[in-house]
Amino acid sequence: MALPQFAGTSRYLTDAGLEAAVRCALALERPLLVKGEPGTGKTLLATAIAEAVGTPDTLIHWPVKSTTKAQDGLYVYDTVARLYDARFGDGDPKDIRRYIKLGPLGRAFLESTAERRSILLIDEVDKADVEFPNDLLHELDRMRFAISETGDEIVASARPVVVITSNNEKELPDAFLRRCVFHFIEFPDRARMKSIVRVHHPEVDEALVEQAITAFYGVRESPRLRKRPSTSELIDWIAVLAREEIAPDRLRRDLPFLGVLLKKEQDLEAWMQDPRRGRA
Repeated sequence: MALPQFAGTSRYLTDAGLEAAVRCALALERPLLVKGEPGTGKTLLATAIAEAVGTPDTLIHWPVKSTTKAQDGLYVYDTVARLYDARFGDGDPKDIRRYIKLGPLGRAFLESTAERRSILLIDEVDKADVEFPNDLLHELDRMRFAISETGDEIVASARPVVVITSNNEKELPDAFLRRCVFHFIEFPDRARMKSIVRVHHPEVDEALVEQAITAFYGVRESPRLRKRPSTSELIDWIAVLAREEIAPDRLRRDLPFLGVLLKKEQDLEAWMQDPRRGRA
């Protein structure tokens, strides 16, 4: 089945480079690896693709942690539940299949069909151990795996759409990179940021939006910040400013509700000592 062209959605704005990367990944049926600093829309991209493909309810989110193993994505054998049933008689412990729970990757394989592609988001892959990406390669290539406890095999009848995000905190193995379509999402410039803000806040006063964006980029340019505010934090900040009816001119003198933008004590102190503060 031919997949629709991807050009973003009404709530997810794209550019030509990102659209081309998504189309390549869909055409080649390869994972799409997306990098960029936090807040550039990497995670939301999978939702936008699911909406564009026409199956938003098939999105499966696999948030990766430092302790995540590739096996967790395939299936988990719940030995504790089986032991409990054996001791207390609440189930049949002889039926091992009752204690096999498919993980996100296993579910994506099982549920994806030619008419209804699953969308699998492997979120923040660089949080896991350095071997984690390589451990995924075999299953991602073959689109099947065996459950050793039962001998059953899970086979994808159609390749799911796989989106993998990374905050670029560690290098990913070359063998893994070769199998992906790659795109780096640049942080939006001011004009693009205004378009993004308008998607979320179409009714907010134009002067307030302009001055808030100017102040936001002024904060981001402070050289001593450890965590620069992201797009999502700007959107939240404007929502608070509008609700509290903050006058745009006030943002030239001080920045109220600064804790919405800056989330580290050191960054708050650094901004308070920045000589450009109050000259937005």
